[in-house]
Amino acid sequence: MNVGHILKAKGSDVFTLRPDVSLAEVVRLLAERRIGAIVLLDEDGRVAGIVSERDVVRVLAKSGAEILDKPIGEAMTAKVQTCTSSTPIEDVLGVMTRGRFRHLPVYEDDRLAGIISIGDVVKAKIEEAEREAEQMREYIAAG
Repeated sequence: MNVGHILKAKGSDVFTLRPDVSLAEVVRLLAERRIGAIVLLDEDGRVAGIVSERDVVRVLAKSGAEILDKPIGEAMTAKVQTCTSSTPIEDVLGVMTRGRFRHLPVYEDDRLAGIISIGDVVKAKIEEAEREAEQMREYIAAG
């Protein structure tokens, strides 16, 4: 199973903003959309960074509430790991575990094609295990 299977099931919608929007706007959008991360795109539409709930908490703890009026570019994660739709799920799990992050933008043909979360990956792995178990039960019953 690969990332493409996940995107096919969940869709490829990604909420994006520019790095010059305020942290307050990011917080509002995260809460309003009930999402855990927002991809930040530069003026050419390329990934400039990503900001997650964890990033928000970290920067608020370090700088205090006055940071809410500053551009999110000052608090975003600029070195963004990405994957493609053909990346195997096991590879994604490894990248997320080693990097200690929960969201991974998906890139295809030099454009943002989606985003997957650790929840998406776990759900896909559980569904795969359930399918395999059902196939094994059918095989045993047919024998």
